[in-house]
Amino acid sequence: MTDNGAKAPEPTDPNIEAAAPEAAPEIDPLEQAIKERDDMRDRWMRALAEMENLRRRTEREVADARTYGITGFARDMVGISDNMRRALDAVPAELRASAESGLKALIEGVELTDRELVKSLEKHGVKKIDPKGQKFDPNFHQAMFEMPDPSVPAGMVAQVVQEGFVIGDRVLRPALVGVSKGGPKVAPTAASNDDEAVNTRGQG
Repeated sequence: MTDNGAKAPEPTDPNIEAAAPEAAPEIDPLEQAIKERDDMRDRWMRALAEMENLRRRTEREVADARTYGITGFARDMVGISDNMRRALDAVPAELRASAESGLKALIEGVELTDRELVKSLEKHGVKKIDPKGQKFDPNFHQAMFEMPDPSVPAGMVAQVVQEGFVIGDRVLRPALVGVSKGGPKVAPTAASNDDEAVNTRGQG
């Protein structure tokens, strides 16, 4: 101890070396470059995939807008066609035959307007459904009643109350129909027979 009371420094042992800090592991520059390259390539591939998905989605949305953007307008035009058809159906056949030239011209003008309207709708992808004589399809037809007629196979469209319309591959308005009842069943298609045979073999 010194005279002023302070503790004297302990002598340093020259044989004891101070512990050196651990050196950081060396990074191979080539491995680092390869890792960065793979990481950039992965990001690039992801960006390309996202851009491709965006392009396809945009093309689909544009196509849908082009095809189905007039749905509301087309539905209104179909209603106008219905009214013209009702007006024509309200004219008895006898009156048509005995009508004066002025009335005949009016009737022919309404018929021509209705045909042009339907043709214009078809030009824009709206097509009429007239399924009389076809097999009833709930995807496109709405059954209003059944008609007992043994001469017609059961499940066929025997009467069309109101024609339907499709726009693109969607139903704009289903056809209102009467469905036959009581006649022979409609023969199954070849595809149905194949499915039934497969199911039978599977059950065996």
